Amino acid sequence: MPRDTLTGSRIRERRVLRGLKQADLARRAGISASYLNLIEHNRRRIGGKLLLVIADILRVEPAALTEGAGAALIASLREAAADKPQVGPELDRVDEFAGRFPGWAQLLADGRSRIAQLERSLETLNDRMTHDPHLAASLHEMLSTVTAIRSAASILAEPGEVDAEWQARFHRNIYEDSARLAETSRGLVNYLEADETSLLETGAPQEEVDAVLESVGHSIPELEEGASVDTALSRLGSGMSGPAQGVFRQWLERYFADAQALPMARLRPAIEVHGPNPVALAADLGADPARVMRRLAAMPPDVLPTPVGLAICDASGALTYRKPLPEFPMPRFGAACPLWPLYRALSRPHVILSGPIGQAGRGGAALWAEALATPLGGPAVNTDPLYQAQMMVRPLPPGAEVPAALPQLGVACRVCPREACEGRREPSILASSGRR
Repeated sequence: MPRDTLTGSRIRERRVLRGLKQADLARRAGISASYLNLIEHNRRRIGGKLLLVIADILRVEPAALTEGAGAALIASLREAAADKPQVGPELDRVDEFAGRFPGWAQLLADGRSRIAQLERSLETLNDRMTHDPHLAASLHEMLSTVTAIRSAASILAEPGEVDAEWQARFHRNIYEDSARLAETSRGLVNYLEADETSLLETGAPQEEVDAVLESVGHSIPELEEGASVDTALSRLGSGMSGPAQGVFRQWLERYFADAQALPMARLRPAIEVHGPNPVALAADLGADPARVMRRLAAMPPDVLPTPVGLAICDASGALTYRKPLPEFPMPRFGAACPLWPLYRALSRPHVILSGPIGQAGRGGAALWAEALATPLGGPAVNTDPLYQAQMMVRPLPPGAEVPAALPQLGVACRVCPREACEGRREPSILASSGRR
């Protein structure tokens, strides 16, 4: 039903909410009750002065009666419906529902947004609990300390007398161990509650680098302007651990080389023509497609308003760089879903794999991915090349065809709702969604 024909339904809902009878509203608006009844049942259009009078009586803006729910709310409801297609929601009546029941519609949209936020938090915590070396060390320290306290306490609780000197020694051990346990517990809680964008001094080197890159939007202005790597490292890496600074320096050196080969002044006009299409940009600029992908991931909003995501893995499959999108999260530790084109590219080097993808459990929203594996370093004598793969994720290009069976990828096995998957390594902690 067109939105401009729902004005009467909105008038009726607003009238009921204010506790007005139909006859009372008609009298105050200067029309007959029968004519108002036709309006409220969308059998007569309304506009002009009469609309303004009724809006004033109902104490709402006229636009709230003619336009109804906003586009963002309608889009959220459609996304919520896409999450549960098996329920069979009436998508052709979503405008009517949002217009007649704006409060319930907003509640449903907010609930869907909250669920998505909790899913992302679960994915992050799962990554930490499964692969984080700091977490494993902390838990081992806690268990060892609890065991020591229990051993000392059991000796003191046994029947019989304990020498005063040994008794004092056991008491001192219990006191010192309990203090260490409390300190370890506080550090662990602070670590788990740390915001994703904050720098975790006790985290793994790659996590420290990821946190800094997220804080600056993966773009380094001084390197774009030709400053040295040391300048950028001194500004951004001062609070990093030594190992993390080493990892960060390597990343900055590659960024600097990419920026020198494809400066923003050269890349910007090409993006205005081709958009974030790495294949078209590489052909236009005569550049390496893998380098183009990295440069697109580093573009600020004034150059590329709609950001792209990028994942890079080494030959072992471990992610060495991650720039996730809200629609396409990436695991913080270890390997990702084996179905990602990123990993297929390793078995087909120098071939750009391009096509639509989606993530299971995220409403089936279609995205577009390009993946490419290239060798590290130059040609070597009697030595097989070592490859790294890159996968860029971006919004669906205009006019792109999406197959009915859209490839559904996961984030990691433990937080993937797909039951039947040849690549599954371990059971999922999520409830089954029935997706295949």
